[in-house]
Amino acid sequence: MTVTVLMENTAINSQFYAEHGLSLYLETEGYRTLFDMGQTEAFADNAEKLGVDLQKVDFAVLSHGHYDHGGGLKRFLEINHTAPVYLSRFAFEPHFSGREKNIGLDPALQGNERLHEVGDTYTLAEGIKLYSCNGFARPFETNSYDLYTMRDGKLIEEDFRHEQYMVLHEEGRRIVISGCSHKGILNITEWLRPDILIGGFHFKKLDPARAGRQVLEDAARRLKEYSTTFYTGHCTGTEQLSFLKKRMGEQLHGFSAGQVFTV
Repeated sequence: MTVTVLMENTAINSQFYAEHGLSLYLETEGYRTLFDMGQTEAFADNAEKLGVDLQKVDFAVLSHGHYDHGGGLKRFLEINHTAPVYLSRFAFEPHFSGREKNIGLDPALQGNERLHEVGDTYTLAEGIKLYSCNGFARPFETNSYDLYTMRDGKLIEEDFRHEQYMVLHEEGRRIVISGCSHKGILNITEWLRPDILIGGFHFKKLDPARAGRQVLEDAARRLKEYSTTFYTGHCTGTEQLSFLKKRMGEQLHGFSAGQVFTV
């Protein structure tokens, strides 16, 4: 599988746009998939620079309902006129950072005929499936990091039921693609047992020099117990990635906008 990073918080050079967001273009045996669309339209500009024709995408997946993953959704729908977009049935719920900052999707897009709201599991194609893991016991503690959602008119701590993960089986390997891993990278790794996992770890608010150090130490130690190779960026944080890399070595790799790699 070839992974082209269309958007990430950092870029390989000044030729490419970088923003707080994520967008990955995946080429597998028989399918071209867009996984997330960044915060703005810039992911499409990077795609053009990289020679990626978004008109030829077979289907798209939205990992969860936050603006930094679905902000470019409208642009994608304008460029590609046929590919279905699969997102959680909870993706358009209101989402907030703190109690006031709206970080949800554009509500004007809800109900678009190209958008397919799916349940806890959904088969996209042979060997490609979506999982929400909702209802799974969380063996490792998670933190909402001051993120909230609105239900029944009440603001409640986010449980991330709108987040889903794409699982691909290729050449005898199990590959998991995640957006931010809000339900916990340790939990997701334990639930899905991937050979390869690509996505954010949501560690950016953990200060490796202070209170977050022990959490990161524990995460690195536990992740090393799995036979998984990780590729990460976006919400993992650059300092946090460096901290983990020193402890995990070649089991962990970072990525940036404009990068192309094969797994």
